[in-house]
Order: sequence, then structure tokens, then C-alpha cells
Amino acid sequence: MIRKTPLLLIGAATGAVLTVMATQPRTVFDLSSARAATVDAYRQLTLFGDVFEQVRSDYVERPDDSKLIESAIKGMLAGLDPHSSYMDAKSFRDMQVDTRGEFGGLGIEVTMEDGLIKVVSPIDETPAAKAGIMANDIISHIDDEPVQGLALNQAVDKMRGPVNSKISLKIIRKGVDKPIDVSITRDVVRILSIRSRMEGDIGYVRITQFNEQATSGLKKAISEFEAQSGDKLKGFVIDLRNNPGGLLDQAVSISNAFLSRGEIVSTRGRNAEDTVRFNARTGGDISKGKPMIVLVNGGSASASEIVAGALQDHKRATIVGTRSFGKGSVQTIVPLAPNGGALRLTTARYFTPSGRSIQAKGISPDIEVVQDVPEELKARADTTSEATLRGHLLAEGQEQTGSQSYIPSDPKDDKALHMAFDLINGTRVNPAFPPKPDQAAAN
Repeated sequence: MIRKTPLLLIGAATGAVLTVMATQPRTVFDLSSARAATVDAYRQLTLFGDVFEQVRSDYVERPDDSKLIESAIKGMLAGLDPHSSYMDAKSFRDMQVDTRGEFGGLGIEVTMEDGLIKVVSPIDETPAAKAGIMANDIISHIDDEPVQGLALNQAVDKMRGPVNSKISLKIIRKGVDKPIDVSITRDVVRILSIRSRMEGDIGYVRITQFNEQATSGLKKAISEFEAQSGDKLKGFVIDLRNNPGGLLDQAVSISNAFLSRGEIVSTRGRNAEDTVRFNARTGGDISKGKPMIVLVNGGSASASEIVAGALQDHKRATIVGTRSFGKGSVQTIVPLAPNGGALRLTTARYFTPSGRSIQAKGISPDIEVVQDVPEELKARADTTSEATLRGHLLAEGQEQTGSQSYIPSDPKDDKALHMAFDLINGTRVNPAFPPKPDQAAAN
């Protein structure tokens, strides 16, 4: 989960205030301890410098100084927790593309198959769709260069590029004797974080990630549901299963879309003064109070857990599925000049409105529904949880490990989805649905 630049500035300002406070006479003892710690840190840096010079002068081959420093930084951050890391310039750019949810490209979802690139599906209204690219097409060449031997991310990098630039693809299509040559002009492509459809009189929304397009996509979907069904709309199912998270502001705004008041989430850092609370703004709940069920599983992490926890604590939605991943920590992104990289540093923990810590515990569903997993897939049906990651931040209380993350490919086999539809349609009854607002978390 990524805290955006304005929050970084708040943190910097708070740090400045604390520095001023630390200069008061009553903190002389703390200052003395701080000085001692600083002296010890400089001794350790001297040790690092000695090792660095020894490697530079005596290693069997002349090393690259910048790579030595970069490796040292990566090692330092890797020793903190699984989510703190150093990003080089390219990794930082890729992360920004993911969070913006748009880039210059073709608009196709792809995977690797037998060393070639297979099209999973073209995205509607994108250059790829307009050029006639179809699901299951095989891309064998990009700009006359064979794809064979490239990693998936390398091929994706080649297909992305400046808007209005051209790219040629050679396509192998089942049932067509000869390869098809396609020339495409790149355009702005927006990653679809929201997929929606009507199921009878129920609006179903799947949120795949919390990028900058998420809230606008959700509001558009609900507006379309109301236009299609009007007064017949019975309720909503919000599917957050296998959603790994994304931007904090999007988690807050999506929660706010269903809440009219109260706290959504708080972040608490090393010092009490670092606590930040995010509250719902007036004019919320675009769903007009209609019944709502949120689906989660072992692959629902970070921003997904913020939304599920907020709606659960406020008794606005019933949570159905299996316990979530338990990634309850905040990562602040700090750009590093002049190399164009960035520092991803864990700076706080998340807490739900009732004060529950998500870290290494996750969100437990109000109604647990375990899927039937085919025998050949059982080994992959459970996900690693935050609590199983080496070096994770410890939980406040009992840690929870492992939870099912399997979703059947055929919706007719999806037990959690059927449970949600049956509850809203009234063909199945459970004491947890609808939730009782009078038992909501105090705010």
C-alpha cells in the first residue's frame, strides 16, 4: 500500500516539529542517548566504508561502484521487513505506471505460453481491440524481433511505448494458415481495475486493484446499475478476492462511497504523534443504503483489507469468504535523486475503525465459505499469508497463518458468490446478513 507524496510532506513537517521539541532542556537525557546512538552509527558506517574500499581494491575483478552501493542499500532494506525495498529507476517507473493505471501501449492482457506471448484478452476500445487482436492469439514477433527467449516483462516493455508511436506484431492464430502481420499505433491505455455486471437485480463489481482509476470506475458501475434496474436493484456484491491492494487514497475514497460518517482507517507509526485518521466525508453512500456483501479470501490484501474492515466495523456490509492476507502495514515511497530510483519504506500500521490491527491477522469473514477445490489444484489452493513471510512485522495478539485463495474459474462453481447472491435475493438466511447497524464500531 502506497502513501502518496502529500503525506510524505506531512511526515517531513512532523519530523521537523519533533526535532524542535527535542531541543528543550527537559530532554537532555534523551539527547545524550541520541548522541551516543549517532556516534555508534558513524562507527558502523566507517566499517562499511572499510569493507567497500577492500572490495574495490582487492576483488578478483574490478566491481562497479554504483552496483556495490545499490546492493548494499537493497540488503539494508531487505533486513527490515518483506515490504521495505529499494527500487531502481526502471522499477520506480513501472510502479508509477501500475498506480496511475494508465500508460502508452496496446491494450492487451498477455501471458507466457511455450516461450511465446499469448493474448488473454484485448481491452475494449484500445488500439489492440481496434486492430482486431483476439483472445488466444500468439505473438511470435515484435517489430520483426522474435519473442522466443524473452521474459514476459521484457516483451511487455517492448509493447509499451510513447503514445502515437507505431509497433508491428506477427500473430499466429488458430485456424489461420499463415502468420498475420499487424501494425498498431500506441495510445493511452487505462488498466481496468473495475469489472461489473448485473446478476438479475443485483449489481456485481469486481475490484482487481486499487489504482487511480478505481473510485471513478466504481461510481460509473453503480450509476449504470441504477440506470439499468432503477427501483428493482436489490443490492450489491463487491468482490475483493485476490486483490493485492494499491493506493491508500483509493481505499479511503471507495470506503467513503458507501459510508456517510465515521472513521475509515487510521495509520499509526513509531510515535503517537504520527497517528493519522481518515474519516468519511458527508454526502457518501452512493448505494443509498442498499444491502451489500463484500467477498474476500486469502489473496485480499492491504487496501482490500482496509475497505473490508471499514465496512465490517460500521456494519455497512457483510463480509463473506475466507480470512484475508493480513498485510496491515503502510509503505511510504521516497523518490531518490539523482539516480531516479526510490525508497519503499514501511512507516506505519493500519487499524480498522474499531481499533483492530490488520497486520499478520487479516479480516475474518462474517460468513466463512470454503470453496471446493479440484484435487489437482489443492496444493495451490492456499496462499501464503503475511504471518508466514520471513521478517514480517509482528501482530498485536495472535497471528493467523494461511487462508484459501482459490476462486473457481466457472462462476457456477463459486460457492462464495452463490452465497452472496442467495442472501441478497432472500433464498438463504444467515444471522450475519443484513448486519445490525446499532452494533457498529463507536466513532
